Amino acid sequence: MNYIIRDMKPEEYPLLSDFLYEAIFIPEGVQKPDRTIIHQPELALYIEDFGQADDICLVADAGVTVAGAIWSRIMNDYGHVGEDTPSLAIALFEEYRNQGIGTVLMKAMLQRLKEAGYRQVSLSVQKANYALRMYEKAGFRTVRENPEECVMVRKL
Repeated sequence: MNYIIRDMKPEEYPLLSDFLYEAIFIPEGVQKPDRTIIHQPELALYIEDFGQADDICLVADAGVTVAGAIWSRIMNDYGHVGEDTPSLAIALFEEYRNQGIGTVLMKAMLQRLKEAGYRQVSLSVQKANYALRMYEKAGFRTVRENPEECVMVRKL
């Protein structure tokens, strides 16, 4: 599949609602929640008023559509580890998963954050989520955990 990695354009920021919904991990056999779940405060903070000074979003542009997005911002979310550490979210539409696009997006974002002067980035992931392996391969290390989730940090 052909795609390019580029900055998300401000007029595309509404797409973050779709990607936030896609980023919600749904264990096998569990019904997807209603889309309104993204309006709950603990999820809405990932995208509300996106476009602030510290917000960064890269997309995989497949020409006819945006296949995936990775974004970061400084926020007090599930993966928060400090005021100088941006938190990361990544999602691909289902038909574009397992093609290596997420890994390419991740590498591009890690480079962008390093160039922006950040020393580390964090994220939260459920232990049952297959993406956990991708994060480990990308150099993220668990800094705290509970029985279901872990918070991971990647030095830049």
